Amino acid sequence: MKKETKYYLLTGFLLLVLFAVFTAAVQNFDVQLNEATKTEVGFGTLNFWFHKITGVNMLFYHITDWLGLVPIFICFLFGALGFIQLMKRRSVFKVDCDILLLGVYYIIVIFFYLTFETIPINYRPILIEGRLELSYPSSTALLVISVIPTLVLEAKRRLKNQIVIIIITFSSVVFAVFIVIGRLISGVHWLTDIIGSLLFSGGLYSALKATMILCCKDK
Repeated sequence: MKKETKYYLLTGFLLLVLFAVFTAAVQNFDVQLNEATKTEVGFGTLNFWFHKITGVNMLFYHITDWLGLVPIFICFLFGALGFIQLMKRRSVFKVDCDILLLGVYYIIVIFFYLTFETIPINYRPILIEGRLELSYPSSTALLVISVIPTLVLEAKRRLKNQIVIIIITFSSVVFAVFIVIGRLISGVHWLTDIIGSLLFSGGLYSALKATMILCCKDK
């Protein structure tokens, strides 16, 4: 096994374990009552302090919410590429290895995206249109941080024009950072919601990177 593969496997494993430990801590450490929603939140001192600094900005909430459709579009883009290859080559085993892995990866990401929407670990700091909503981990941040790096990964594998690769990489980084910061300063998530998303998404992506290095030849 290549050294690079071991690095990404270990990184992915450690991040996912850290996510599990952090999630348990969110439910049990420094739990305080949020008067705005009458719900409890872990890491209360840290979360209330950070939320007081950012306040609530619904403009950023709506902008980042709509931009959350971008990673879904990317999933459909590579899904369409895989479907075209399948139609042309008439066998799922002849579809490019990296595209097949991306398909499995996207299914896993969406599965956890939907699963976390049903697990009451944390609730938002505020009511959204009078409703109490789950907030841990940030599903928008999770989706973006899990999917956007795959666009860069595939650009480096499939494109030869270095300028285009640099543009895609730079744009992807800026987009991901904007989403993370936007969700933070919108005031609809606790700081720990975003940290949880970063840990989980980083773990999933590292596992994908290791698997792709191990199973697929470079283009």
